[in-house]
Amino acid sequence: MLIRDIADGTHERVIDRTILCELLHPDKHKGAAGLGCSIAHAIVPEREKSLPHVLEMSTELYYILNGCGQMHIDGEQAPVHAGQIVLIPPGSRQFIENTGTGDLVFLCIVAPKWQAHDEKLV
Repeated sequence: MLIRDIADGTHERVIDRTILCELLHPDKHKGAAGLGCSIAHAIVPEREKSLPHVLEMSTELYYILNGCGQMHIDGEQAPVHAGQIVLIPPGSRQFIENTGTGDLVFLCIVAPKWQAHDEKLV
């Protein structure tokens, strides 16, 4: 059985400027080998946004846990809030901005698993 606790993780600024904690990654967590995705806990602080970026080969899902924002994908934009999930197809230019008060918090699910060489700032 594998159970991960966010309290045991470390959040850090990543390439797109979000604050991220890798919750579950098949290459980084014992017992997760063979998992077809990776899952991270992400935070965009109040009045901030992520940098525009692309995952060339992977699909991303953002499940909004707390706060509200504006999602931007390939020139389209839409408001997002807690309880919604956003599908980001591979190769899409995307970023998210926090439009509310307090942190915008979401799970970032990447399939296949996130890999550094797949992500590019644009």
